[in-house]
Amino acid sequence: MKISKPTDAELEILQVLWQHGSNTVRFVNEQLNEKKETGYTTTLKLMQIMHGKEMLTRNDSNRTHIYDAAVSEHDIQKELVDKFLDTAFRGSASKLVMHALGSSQTSKEELDQIRQLLDQLEGGK
Repeated sequence: MKISKPTDAELEILQVLWQHGSNTVRFVNEQLNEKKETGYTTTLKLMQIMHGKEMLTRNDSNRTHIYDAAVSEHDIQKELVDKFLDTAFRGSASKLVMHALGSSQTSKEELDQIRQLLDQLEGGK
């Protein structure tokens, strides 16, 4: 299944549902409002559109509709990183990693995790 690239607003809604699980429009709207003011009808309309794009599932067996993410966080992250890698770094994963590590503070724990991943990729240790 081809995953539609979410807009920034759609990604914010997905992040609420990934973090808190299935929920109502009201709950999602309250969570969004903690970061920036968003109207209830705006959230409702966006979630209806996302349901139409098959990004969300909707349980409408009760009066209050419950929405859930139909796409996994991992799949969306992979889609976004792949697109970013192709467009910004012409497909070079090493340039992306060098840039990311060179422009931010990387903790010892993160470096250990990166080393462990490299060892696994090399089929080793």
